[in-house]
Amino acid sequence: QVQLIESGGGLVQAGGSLRLSCVASGRSFSSYHMGWFRQAPGKERVFVAAIPWSGGSTYYVDSVKGRFTISRDNVKNTVYLQMNSLKPEDTAVYYCAATRSIIYRDPGVYNYWGQGTQVTVSS
Repeated sequence: QVQLIESGGGLVQAGGSLRLSCVASGRSFSSYHMGWFRQAPGKERVFVAAIPWSGGSTYYVDSVKGRFTISRDNVKNTVYLQMNSLKPEDTAVYYCAATRSIIYRDPGVYNYWGQGTQVTVSS
């Protein structure tokens, strides 16, 4: 059983930065791979970034490469998403999720989801 709580969302102007945090409860956090997804109004939930349990590699959707950085601290049971050079098209509800699967881009493989945090980027 894993519970996830996201925070750090807000309103920011284009070109600004935000850092999202996701705190997990549960005794086996370090055994899960972690992902960030986002859902814009009227759109489906899509993959943004993922990091394996080891933290040795990272994966990103092409549209955020070079701007977003995912990281994790297994001691603190926390995964982060540092978002720089934000664009209006980044506006969405961002969700943290946990999985034991290596098919990171597929939301269907994630077992646990947070409640989401709103990110709004103004032009």
